[in-house]
Amino acid sequence: MIHTTIQPAWIRITHWVNALAVVLMVTSGWQIYDASPIFPALQFPSSITLGGWLGGALQWHFAIMWMLVANFVIYVGLNIASGRLRRKLLPISFKSIITDLAAALRGKLGHQDLARYNAVQKFAYLVVIVDIALVILSGLAIWKSVQFPLLRTLMGGYDNARVVHFVAMSVLVAFFVVHVVMVALVPRSLFLMIRGR
Repeated sequence: MIHTTIQPAWIRITHWVNALAVVLMVTSGWQIYDASPIFPALQFPSSITLGGWLGGALQWHFAIMWMLVANFVIYVGLNIASGRLRRKLLPISFKSIITDLAAALRGKLGHQDLARYNAVQKFAYLVVIVDIALVILSGLAIWKSVQFPLLRTLMGGYDNARVVHFVAMSVLVAFFVVHVVMVALVPRSLFLMIRGR
């Protein structure tokens, strides 16, 4: 029996590198946030943050930032160059998203063919690609605010760039949580991302 590879090695590698990078970036980012909260009523418990203090969190954040950016560039670049982005995530329509979302909420969305993404998955993956780009750009506007004044201005200023960064991070965390829940509901998808088939 011949097994066809559904997820090529480069997809699986970039997926797991991204998962690790996101966890480390978010947890160190929460420690940085706690040092100067945007929303004073919101603080993250030290048990779920990384770095121990502001200086340690910044070191983690800046070190892992390069992993996130390099991995993202490789992932998007190979998706575009191979045509996978067009084949797997396009076309997509508002109607198909609504139809598949309604089916998912009723528990009627099929997952027999893991080689094909439904409209909700396509939309979620497209959103997370744009969101990671926004996380990177808003992070750059915060980190190198003086060196990139146009980027800072496009973000609405330094303080607003922090809000954009926080919201984009929150979208990423929400995607991560939903993604883990969906994997728990369809465990075959985890094996697919490990073995490729």
